[in-house]
Amino acid sequence: MGEIRPDRRSQSQVWLVIAIVVGSLLIDQAIKLYIATHFALGESHEVTSWFWLCYVENNGMAFGIEWFSKLALTLFRLIAVGLLGWYIHTLIYKQHAKTGYIATIAFIIAGALGNIIDCVFYGKLFGYAGWFYGRVVDMFYFPLIRNSAGEVLFFRPVFNFADSCITCAVAVILLFYMKELSKDAGVKDLESGQK
Repeated sequence: MGEIRPDRRSQSQVWLVIAIVVGSLLIDQAIKLYIATHFALGESHEVTSWFWLCYVENNGMAFGIEWFSKLALTLFRLIAVGLLGWYIHTLIYKQHAKTGYIATIAFIIAGALGNIIDCVFYGKLFGYAGWFYGRVVDMFYFPLIRNSAGEVLFFRPVFNFADSCITCAVAVILLFYMKELSKDAGVKDLESGQK
């Protein structure tokens, strides 16, 4: 029996995943390095009344939540990216999932890797901590709704490009790809088509 070769669709999906991950990582890290080297920690600049660039560092998970130790969180993220890599491989080569769904998973992987890079390298790079103890650089701030005193009522979090990749991809999955989340249904459909 010969070696199973991936079809053109699978090959194009692999290249799409690589392009999304590499492209998103380059954008994310370019923005973070610019902010970290051109802004003082805590410095902010108003771009418009509803969009600011701010330099903050996040010690924990989204919105500054700290449920685990820094090392445990970083290791958890690495394991999660490994599992997502295995999952996307399965989607491409075994389940023949929709390209849009595969792209959303690629954006989640890219976002997770972007924040992992900060955690693994930034502490050492900027000289404030050792390997795996760096902080995530955040910069986007959208104070969309304010009261008459100028206090922000809606959207206080400061986030980064990697966070946006994850959040937008999850939103797209919830809106358009809920069926794809059920792997068992996809496998049964595939098996029934082969009989």
